[in-house]
Amino acid sequence: MQGVARHWLVCHSAHMTQQSIVIYTDGGCKGNPGPGGWAYVMRFGTRYRESWGAEPHTTNNRMELTAVINALSFLKGRLEGTRASCAAKSAVLPAWTGAPVHIFTDSMYVKNGISGWITDWKRRGWKTAAKKPVMNQDLWQQLDGLCIDLGPHFEWVEGHAGNPDNERCDTLVGLAIEEMIGQNEQIIHHEAELPASKDDDIL
Repeated sequence: MQGVARHWLVCHSAHMTQQSIVIYTDGGCKGNPGPGGWAYVMRFGTRYRESWGAEPHTTNNRMELTAVINALSFLKGRLEGTRASCAAKSAVLPAWTGAPVHIFTDSMYVKNGISGWITDWKRRGWKTAAKKPVMNQDLWQQLDGLCIDLGPHFEWVEGHAGNPDNERCDTLVGLAIEEMIGQNEQIIHHEAELPASKDDDIL
C-alpha cells in the first residue's frame, strides 16, 4: 500500500456526488484461456480499499466479471452487517441505503452486458439471440443479483490512458497473474485498506 495516494477523485460522471462510492475494476489473462487475474480499487471520501486475485485457468472476460463481483460482494457484506444490526434493534432496512455506487470498467463486454444484453438474456432464459447458452452465465447471474441489491451505475473508461485507479488495477492484475504462475496456487486473493477518517463510515 505504500505510495498509493489517498485523495484522488479521478472520474467526472454527471451522476456522481462527493458521497459516491467509486470503484475501478480490471481483469486479464495470460493466454486466454490461461492464468488470469482480477483487481478493484474502491474509494469513499478518505477511505481507500484495493483487492486482487488470480485463478489458474480462466479467460479475460471471466476475470473482468470477477473483479466487479468481488467489489460488489464486499459492499453487500457490509450491507448485510448493517441489516443484522438494524434487526437486532428492531429497525427496518429494506434495501441498500449507503452511498451511490459507481463502477468504472475498461471492459466493453462488462459494460454492454450489464447495460443491455443481460435484459434480453434473462427474457430468453439465459440464451443468446442464436438460442445458445450465454457464456459465463454463472458469473452474469451472480452480478445480476448484486446489481439488484445495490443498484450500481456502470461507466466505461478507456484503459491504459493514464487514469490512476485504472492503471493501479492493471498493475495489480499483472502482479496477481505473475504470482499465480510463480506459485501455482489454486486461487489467490489479497486485499488492503488505508485507514479512513471517522466521518467515512459507509464502507
